Amino acid sequence: MTDSTSESPVLDLLARMTADSLDASSLDPQTLMLVRIAALVAIDAAPISYLLNLGAAGEVGADAEQISGVLVAIAPIVGTARIAAATAKIVDALDVAIEVAALEEQGNE
Repeated sequence: MTDSTSESPVLDLLARMTADSLDASSLDPQTLMLVRIAALVAIDAAPISYLLNLGAAGEVGADAEQISGVLVAIAPIVGTARIAAATAKIVDALDVAIEVAALEEQGNE
């Protein structure tokens, strides 16, 4: 059953799915999120997918160095074009996050 009062039901669903996968996996939360980021690269995911998963990765303590390490580790498998595309999408996702934070800050003034 969904919460019809939510302003972002799709994002809420994705957050619940991420939380459920953390609970169901035998991997520790950082490793699970790093694996998910690798999977995003493999499927050529959209920037919003990176935004959601980078946020969750940060919440469990994964840092930029670990994420960079994942990109380096999977590059021989997925190829340089996929890594370049993923890097651009990560930058796009971070730009969106910065813009949203700035708008929220303006709204709080």
